[in-house]
Amino acid sequence: MGKELDNMLSGKLYHAGIDPIAREAGARARRLSRTFNQTTEFDRELRTKLLKELFKATGEKIYIEPPFHTDYGIHTTIGENFYANYDCIFLDVAPITIGNNVLCGPRVGIYTAGHPVDAEIRNSGLEYGYPIVIGDNVWIGGNTVINPGVTIGNNVVIGSGSVVTKDLPDNVIAVGNPCHVLRPITKEDQIYWQKEKERREN
Repeated sequence: MGKELDNMLSGKLYHAGIDPIAREAGARARRLSRTFNQTTEFDRELRTKLLKELFKATGEKIYIEPPFHTDYGIHTTIGENFYANYDCIFLDVAPITIGNNVLCGPRVGIYTAGHPVDAEIRNSGLEYGYPIVIGDNVWIGGNTVINPGVTIGNNVVIGSGSVVTKDLPDNVIAVGNPCHVLRPITKEDQIYWQKEKERREN
């Protein structure tokens, strides 16, 4: 592993694009993403094959609607039964870890990458990345942005258009910019949706 790539993955400042291993990994991700984005709705098996090649690891059941973009892919781990709608972007200069049964609405951005606030350091080309972790049974509404270093708990619903800048605990609905907990998910929610399911079946 090159020094800049090692710095990138360990949360230190790094220069993007000067590490040959990182450049090769980025080119690989762009090639696989481009091929994936050029597939049609009749290429389901090919799409799954390309995604499994693109990411570090995935569950058996994974579906992403093209177009989709990522920096490296190999720093992203996705669990079982994953779905992402159109125009999602995963910037995985640091690890992205996604649990089981996660749904992403259209234009969800998961961004581990950041730039220094200080203009002189930023203009020198240095940047950083902090890992993002998303738990099981999470629904992320469309146009949500998840920022570097955030951990999202299990059984979380994030309202569309949210900007997640801080960790979210288990079993909550969270919304807004900056994203904040709106309320807990309770037994009453389970009862309500069970009744709706039964009403559908009658």
